Amino acid sequence: MERIRLLLLDDHVLFRESLSRLLASEPDFEMVGHCGTCAEALALLRRSPADVALVDFDLGDDHGGQFLASAQHGGYTGKILMVTAGMTAEESALAFKLGASGIFLKHNSPSSLAQAIRMVANGEMWVDQKVIRALSDVIPRREEHDLRKLLTEREQEVLQGLFEGLTNKEIATRLGVSESAVKATLQQLFHKTRVRTRSQLVRIALEASLATTRRP
Repeated sequence: MERIRLLLLDDHVLFRESLSRLLASEPDFEMVGHCGTCAEALALLRRSPADVALVDFDLGDDHGGQFLASAQHGGYTGKILMVTAGMTAEESALAFKLGASGIFLKHNSPSSLAQAIRMVANGEMWVDQKVIRALSDVIPRREEHDLRKLLTEREQEVLQGLFEGLTNKEIATRLGVSESAVKATLQQLFHKTRVRTRSQLVRIALEASLATTRRP
């Protein structure tokens, strides 16, 4: 079994030591180290490559955005999952722009974190539904955006369903269409945005500020 190498960056010593022990107990995870500052994390990455870096955004004197920018500049090619108690919509948008593969909120269960890590390691994206809701509430409509102009009303409705974490069947029920019709619309969205998975579609939509206004 190929193990997923993990680095944990969090300024709370008790939390990171406890989480490190918990993650190390998973058969497919390997902890390469944990630390409390960006400088320590970057130095550790140079010595011990990691597949996924788990990074808190609020690091006291540092912040996760600093690590994201520095890691990219330093040639880090692994994935970065923000593991945080909370981030504003603006901070979340910044993290995605700087290359984060997901945002995981600490109130969720350890099993959910393990699932998020495996998804991110496999090239997928993890975004907590609370983060998606916050982003969709504050990102304005940009009618002038070239990509948005390419989307039909039905495509925007299906995209909204993805933002809310709905399944194809649930989206179909909401729109009063067949599940096969939703799948066909998803294929159109994949083609227009040049992505292959639902998570990639959500990510490119977030980055392009395509979130539509949530229904009441």
